[in-house]
Amino acid sequence: MPASIDALLDKLIDYAGLFPPAQLDMDPAVTEFARHLRGPHAGVLSHFICPAWRLDELTKHASMVMPGTFATSGYTEMADVTPPWKVAAIVKADDPQTGLEQVKAFNEHHSDERNGLANIDAIEIKALSASFIDEALEAMPDDIIPFFEIDHREDPRGMIAALSGLPAAAKIRTGGVTPELIPTPEEVARFIWCCQIGDVPFKCTAGLHHPLRGDYRLTYEDGSDNGTMFGFLNVFLTSAFIRHGKIDEAQAATLLVETDKDKLSFDDHGASWNAPSGEVSVTTDEIIDARRQFSFSYGSCSFTEPTEELAGLGWL
Repeated sequence: MPASIDALLDKLIDYAGLFPPAQLDMDPAVTEFARHLRGPHAGVLSHFICPAWRLDELTKHASMVMPGTFATSGYTEMADVTPPWKVAAIVKADDPQTGLEQVKAFNEHHSDERNGLANIDAIEIKALSASFIDEALEAMPDDIIPFFEIDHREDPRGMIAALSGLPAAAKIRTGGVTPELIPTPEEVARFIWCCQIGDVPFKCTAGLHHPLRGDYRLTYEDGSDNGTMFGFLNVFLTSAFIRHGKIDEAQAATLLVETDKDKLSFDDHGASWNAPSGEVSVTTDEIIDARRQFSFSYGSCSFTEPTEELAGLGWL
């Protein structure tokens, strides 16, 4: 795999198997996450996403497959030597305090290797207003980064400005199970552009099951609606270009709708896009910087679908 693709994919996917359209029960979702952590593409996987009000259920189903040591028949057996699970918790905006208490209890319980090692280091919550962000940040633990989901249908500048310079990040919904839930390319480009201006990192959620933009089924149900979905390579390559001043907001919207695989190229030195105005490129080091400091990850209810399609394109 070219080094630029490796950098772009590093810890890119937060596994959201509990959420639509997969909407798995806890036990199969946990099983899938544990399997992929031991699979050939484990480096692409980051967090397990769980609602805070289901953390007790996560503990019940996942403790024995999390890394840790367990007493078995009078002796201690090493169950796993992998790092603690990274978990991102969804907290309700109308009752954040309860969610934070559930997060604290989970982290305390899973700091003991006998209970299975796991740690919530990210919280996701809807941003109701700029003042809500200020109030929520005051209650956040220092060792947890909050991601505030911003409504892409509204001007995001005020919300993003409220996050600027603070230990927090933004979140955008890039799809959904019906066509009207998918934002326009201009809305996504505007969001990323505003995040760069405010120096606010971000993540995405929903709709990024495929590497490149195209028309796909929106759910796994028979007779599902089709919709034009964003490609995760489009989104995160766009972010790297914006981060390093390679393209403007209008060009970003154009790259977000690029469907031609042959107009994108990746090698050990970097990645490039054959744009209408001429070739644009970023180095591998610039991609690494963008992923570590700016465009963190995206939530996907499937891990198999994006990785298998990448492999089919010859990029994994």
